[in-house]
Amino acid sequence: MSKHFITDPKTLVKDSLCGLALSNPHLVLDEAQKVIYPKNLSAVRQKQVTLFCGGGSGHEPAHAGFVGPGMLTASVSGHVFASPTSSQVLSCLRRIYSTDHGSLVIIKNYTGDVLNFGRAVERFKSERVNAGKPPPHVAMVVVDDDVGVVNPNDDAEGGVGRRGLAGTVLVYKVAGAMANAGGKLGAVKEMADYTVSHTFTIGCALNAASVPGIGMPRSLADNEMEIGMGIHNEPGFETKPIEPASVLVPSLVRHIVDSLPFKKASGGKTGRVVLLVNNLGATSNIEMGLVTKLATEATRDAGFDPVRVFSGTYMTGLAMPGISITLTLVPDGEHGAKFLALVDQPAFCSGWTNHTRVEDTGCTDEAAQGPTTHTTPARDARWESVISTCYHNVVAAEPQVTHLDQVMGDGDCGQVLLSGATAIFEASNQLPLNDPPAALARISSLVEDAMGGTSGIIYCLFLDGLAQQLHQVDSSALTPRVWGKAMLGALDTLYMYTTARPGHRTLIDALEPFASTLESTGSLSQALDAATKGAAATAHMLPKRGRAVYVQQKENLADAGAVGLVSVLKGIVSALQ
Repeated sequence: MSKHFITDPKTLVKDSLCGLALSNPHLVLDEAQKVIYPKNLSAVRQKQVTLFCGGGSGHEPAHAGFVGPGMLTASVSGHVFASPTSSQVLSCLRRIYSTDHGSLVIIKNYTGDVLNFGRAVERFKSERVNAGKPPPHVAMVVVDDDVGVVNPNDDAEGGVGRRGLAGTVLVYKVAGAMANAGGKLGAVKEMADYTVSHTFTIGCALNAASVPGIGMPRSLADNEMEIGMGIHNEPGFETKPIEPASVLVPSLVRHIVDSLPFKKASGGKTGRVVLLVNNLGATSNIEMGLVTKLATEATRDAGFDPVRVFSGTYMTGLAMPGISITLTLVPDGEHGAKFLALVDQPAFCSGWTNHTRVEDTGCTDEAAQGPTTHTTPARDARWESVISTCYHNVVAAEPQVTHLDQVMGDGDCGQVLLSGATAIFEASNQLPLNDPPAALARISSLVEDAMGGTSGIIYCLFLDGLAQQLHQVDSSALTPRVWGKAMLGALDTLYMYTTARPGHRTLIDALEPFASTLESTGSLSQALDAATKGAAATAHMLPKRGRAVYVQQKENLADAGAVGLVSVLKGIVSALQ
């Protein structure tokens, strides 16, 4: 998508950083240099090794979102997908340098970043020496965790190497935690170096990301995805048809563990890992949950134990619809315990979510299941006929109901009703049809599982109320009037939980006339006639409940839910008469 919330592309980065500082009162923005740092910077410099990172913007929350206690001391931002200048970086380094403890610079392996940050470090060293001060204690770490695009000749030729991706955030986390705990610069860099050399990432995207002020640089077909696409829209190593997540995600994990860098670092052995599943910017949370589940399972299937699993938005490519998966090998023995303690140490910044850890005091699975209800299936030709006729009526009515809901709602009413009718029809030989209250309770459960949504729960509440009403009546006394009275009682139950009433343009406009007419006349045909007229009358009503409230009344069309209910009631009456 090429649409953006934007005022001026030239000021977008600065404006975004202003918003970050305004929503995080512990942060300060140097607008001229686009540097984010904490208000208590002076105290931090005196206390610990300071750390900063930076790079092109468009990867939020990286990098500014990780400035805070336990992670970065500062960040410096360039334009979208462009490195900050060496002067910007130098300004940041001057500001955060700790004379007592030294400073660590963490960057991703991109040519612009390496050159600009490297020049800034050298300029800082020169100006300190030229001012008659001791050489500064500044170290730099370059993160190159990408295994999606690997040049096997890089080592021999001194090539550009692998790109820096979401694994960079784990380097922030571990190094920042060690610095916060009082670690010396050498030890902090050593831990950062370990994390870099044992962290591996691969990404996959469904499309490139639109750049504000520029638009889409390229596009994949609707049925394509790209493995290894970079966070700046760089091409990956394979474009292929979209695969089910259950196929794609394990293949990504397998690509990591089969890669030469991973095998070299692991020594071909299995062990413990930290798993980080990253949203590249435009993947829904529900999809992220699925990917995290599959990535965790695939990691275990590959022989590795994911002792920590992180899932969220850490390093994006603007609004790229994609994900990346990162595995970090955990050291063995005592070193592993120390490493995980650094991973677990809380960090206080907007881009990082700390794991909540509680003591396992046992489960309550049995309590959650509730009491066990046993019912014995019983056949009844009359009620089986009712179920069958209702089902076929709903099948016939579904296109009309769907059309009505497409015009005035979200378009799913017909399919949802058909799902419920199908579930009841397919389970009809398993229902206790000789026991109406028990049968209705079972049907309510079937409807809940099959339908969902607002219409589903309305049916369920009504059926639950009807079952409760019938429990008070001898089954031999179930005349039409008694059924009508029970239905009115069920409506009272429903009214406890919804404000929908007759005249509000809902299925109540068909249900209430049916129940009241049946109770007063005992005539199924008259009750059905009243329900049919009630549904038809909704065509001239102003919507007061449901999604139709947000849509103007069109073409004098009846309410989809009311029309759907009438198809059910017609089935009942037709089978019983």
